[in-house]
Amino acid sequence: MSVEAIQNEIIEEFSILGDDKESTIFYIMEIGGSLPEMPESDKIDQNIIKGCQSKVWLTASEKDGKIHFQADSNTDITKGLISLLIRVLSKRTPEEIIQAELYFIDKIGMGSIIGSQRSNGLAAMIKQMKMYALAYQAKLNV
Repeated sequence: MSVEAIQNEIIEEFSILGDDKESTIFYIMEIGGSLPEMPESDKIDQNIIKGCQSKVWLTASEKDGKIHFQADSNTDITKGLISLLIRVLSKRTPEEIIQAELYFIDKIGMGSIIGSQRSNGLAAMIKQMKMYALAYQAKLNV
């Protein structure tokens, strides 16, 4: 499935909730619960995303030219947010990640739901994922 198709799927899922902020927050937290367990050995300071209010650990690996992300957080809502990003960006080529326009965030009204602090953290998560993609792109094109 393409980056766009997955984003459209997420938009469709959230549209069922309408403008109910409480249900939307609960759903984001529920999504975070489905995030695969991250090994404790990866929960180290160098894997923490700077700029997030909560602790968010993110790692990336490459297999067959595609980037695979793994993450965890100490808060349920942040775990849900990173889970959505992983759903869209993981198992993609570095080029796909770098070029991805993440329009689903605005379409599901995330900015009004999570507030400015978490919006800054969400931007930091996206930036870090794109930085990993840039690093792997350089490594793969050597």
